[in-house]
Amino acid sequence: MHKKSFVTTLSVCVMILGLAALGFAQEAAEGGAHHANSGAQMKDFMWRTIDFALLVAIAVWALKKADVKGSLAARRSGIEKTLQEAVAAKEAAEKKFAEYSQRLDQANKEIEVISANMKREGELEKERIIAEANDAAARIKAQAEASAAQEVLKAKAELRAEAAKLAVELAEQKIVKNIAKGDQDKLVGEYISKVVTLH
Repeated sequence: MHKKSFVTTLSVCVMILGLAALGFAQEAAEGGAHHANSGAQMKDFMWRTIDFALLVAIAVWALKKADVKGSLAARRSGIEKTLQEAVAAKEAAEKKFAEYSQRLDQANKEIEVISANMKREGELEKERIIAEANDAAARIKAQAEASAAQEVLKAKAELRAEAAKLAVELAEQKIVKNIAKGDQDKLVGEYISKVVTLH
């Protein structure tokens, strides 16, 4: 690559020098009035041409050294790579957004299901507690009724016993008042004879 550019630069310089020499030769052929100055002009022109050729060679060398084409290609490649990375990053971000959006929707659905389940379980628990409370109340009521019935029976039995005791006492008092001493002896004798006959 460097040889090719060097050959091109050298060819351009030789061509410029050739054209300059041709121009001076033509001027020399046309007239001799300026013949005395033509050597100095030729020398001046040649130095200018060499300067120009060197300037062109340096410019070509600098451009090649700077590798403008390569730099532009590298810059373009870098920009394309950056754009591709940006597009890939955008696609990845959109994909992540869609994924997170889907996860969020799924989480919301799960929250709704959990909330509905908790509400349903709460209702079932409430119903269970109410049923247990009703059962407990029914048991307590039944126990209270049974206790009350027993207390009533006990009170009735106590009243009967008390009434019987009072009746016996009243009968005894009546008998004592109405029975004389002879009647009492007669009753005791009858009782003893009954007991003896039974045995």
